[in-house]
Amino acid sequence: MTFITRVIIIVLDGVGAGEAPDASAYGDVGSNSLGNTARAVGGLHTPNLERIGMGHITPILGVEPVVPTLGAYGKMCPISAGKDSVTGHWELMGVHLTEPFPTYPNGFPPDVVSEFTRLTGLEILGNKPASGTEIIKELGVEHMHTGKPIVYTSSDSVFQIAANEEIIPIDKLYELCLISRKMLTGKHAVGRVIARPFIGSDPSNFKRTLNRRDYPLPPPYDTMMDKFLAAGKKVYGTGKIDDLFGGRGLSGTKHSEDNQSSIQGLLEYLDEDFEGMIFSNLIEFDMVYGHRNDARGYANALESFDRAIPEIRKKMRPVDIAMIVADHGVDPTTPGTDHTREYIPLLVFGSGVKENTDLGTRATFSDVSATLAEIFELQPPRIGISFLKEILAA
Repeated sequence: MTFITRVIIIVLDGVGAGEAPDASAYGDVGSNSLGNTARAVGGLHTPNLERIGMGHITPILGVEPVVPTLGAYGKMCPISAGKDSVTGHWELMGVHLTEPFPTYPNGFPPDVVSEFTRLTGLEILGNKPASGTEIIKELGVEHMHTGKPIVYTSSDSVFQIAANEEIIPIDKLYELCLISRKMLTGKHAVGRVIARPFIGSDPSNFKRTLNRRDYPLPPPYDTMMDKFLAAGKKVYGTGKIDDLFGGRGLSGTKHSEDNQSSIQGLLEYLDEDFEGMIFSNLIEFDMVYGHRNDARGYANALESFDRAIPEIRKKMRPVDIAMIVADHGVDPTTPGTDHTREYIPLLVFGSGVKENTDLGTRATFSDVSATLAEIFELQPPRIGISFLKEILAA
């Protein structure tokens, strides 16, 4: 067994590092979330990420390829089909999906809508891809007058149901989502069904509440998280990790919908004494900025995360290592607002990590999972090659 007893994995949701080899199949040629954002805003100021080695991964204006680095650096290629958060996180944990989750750029087909109505007794409004805040402005009043739930999707594989809490109570909305989750199988097995409750009396004061709930598909087989628990190790999640794995494979979770809260949860878990993993998702790059083509906001979020790194390092113990990765890209400079098929960054640091180590281009995100398996002497994932020996200091 290695001297490492805790691994911190930080997922910068939507922070890609350049177009993947198959980007043309996804319409994403030229995408580079980090590089294009940096150019759009006149350069990034991320000195801590720079010192770890981020400037070596892809050309980033303002981020130099410094030598020596304070950690190991590289990039990883997606191998699973699809470019959504569930697919990317599952691949990090050793799950290879050969078929993408279904998406619905033209709304859900009549057979899905009619089956929802048959099972629930409710007709729907919407049935199109939309921003969650915009669709409740558009259809919220009609929903309140008719009692019909608002069903919509996005560029992700999601079936979302929005309802005013005074019209369709929370428990009823959750029941509708459970019915939908059981209904959406086979070719319509979407990655997530999501309850999207809101309050307010008219579009001027409609506001989504914190009672959102996600109903994801379960992974098709055990993830590295499941293997950790079976071996008596701890797995703590922050951010939206619980949503992405349906609560599976977790010892505990600090759910949040913003980067600061997810980082705070990570810091709190670092204060605990345990053997295992902290798995943190930082969602704002994707949800708040990438999907809204807000390059300046995206850059600000990167710089804000960079400022948090010294506190994370301060709380890390000699037995800890940290990996900064992503799950897909969402280049905010592209004409569309969809996720982008990209490499993801791989930055590894900790007192036991060999400095100035180039990990190169990894063939799959699951190299993270394979490395975890070697550290903790667990069954390796079906895909992935460990980079443990490359990062260990002599």
